[in-house]
Amino acid sequence: MTEKQNITVAIEPALLKQARALAARRGTSISALLAEELRRLVATDRTYEKARKRALEMMRAGVDLGGARMENRDEIHDRSRFR
Repeated sequence: MTEKQNITVAIEPALLKQARALAARRGTSISALLAEELRRLVATDRTYEKARKRALEMMRAGVDLGGARMENRDEIHDRSRFR
């Protein structure tokens, strides 16, 4: 069995009442509801961070758009090839 740690959470009485009703409807406890939601938040954040790192790496590496590399300023501004 996994070791667990108790925490204290301060919430408004009205929210606590709603949470108790929700937990009862789901046949679980407020503690279990909170633990599951925290697991979901952590997993979502982990997934986001992985995607963010991949995106940043792709931006750093750049994307080959198939264009020819021009060596100097004159080549870049040469319009004769488009006429």
